[in-house]
Amino acid sequence: MSIVKEDLAAISPDALAPAATEAKAENVGVTKASMPGVKCFVSAMLAGAFIAFGGMYFCTFLGDPTMPFAAQRMVGGICFCLGLALVLCCGAELFTGNVLLICAKASGKISWGGVLRNWGIVWLGNLAGSLLALFIIYMTNLQGMNGGAVGEAFVSVAAAKVALDPATLFFKGIMCNILVCLAVWIGFAGKTVADKVLGILLPISAFVACGFEHCVANMFFLPMGLVLNLGGFGAAGAITVGGIVYNLVLATAGNIVGGLLVGLAYWFIYRKKQEK
Repeated sequence: MSIVKEDLAAISPDALAPAATEAKAENVGVTKASMPGVKCFVSAMLAGAFIAFGGMYFCTFLGDPTMPFAAQRMVGGICFCLGLALVLCCGAELFTGNVLLICAKASGKISWGGVLRNWGIVWLGNLAGSLLALFIIYMTNLQGMNGGAVGEAFVSVAAAKVALDPATLFFKGIMCNILVCLAVWIGFAGKTVADKVLGILLPISAFVACGFEHCVANMFFLPMGLVLNLGGFGAAGAITVGGIVYNLVLATAGNIVGGLLVGLAYWFIYRKKQEK
């Protein structure tokens, strides 16, 4: 039996070349846009929960207030990588990564209706999964660890997010999803679990360390901060429902712009090259 070049490429441990990665991004986009609504929603719930688990790990680490700033940001960022590692390796629908559906749309493989349908279902599913994870994590009394310092960390993180001015929040959202989509792009290129996990560590830990705004992570951080604030952690009234809505709207808008910049740039470079 003869072995063709395509067969060898399929079993090779080497990462995909950039042009092949762009082609994969388009094919993934077609698959995501055609996923049945209920399955898409449940898969999105998983992603929301996975990102919440990363946030849980991050704030548990921040529960040591004596940690130097640089070490806290770097190691905390690595802790948060748990979320995207689970999304990429276990399979789930994450809104910020799904902004890359723009590659398939730009090539005419899916419609704007398909893109917006997927984004809407996935955003809501991510929110539902985040809130479910919040309830389960809250019931473990994680917030009580280290004499309540973990709970204080949750409230501190959330309070800082809702206090941002609109322009800063929006551009933090853009920078966040530039890094997240680059991490997802690395995940598309990788062929093994090790490829994917190692590949995402730097871009994801960078966005967390720099304090950029990820709308799905904030679906967990902000409601958890509100619940704990109402329960006596932090200064009274530090977080409100209005502040949560404000943050999620601008962070989501910024995340969309950041993801479009990455997706359209790679589509322009590599899709156009393929068409010559």
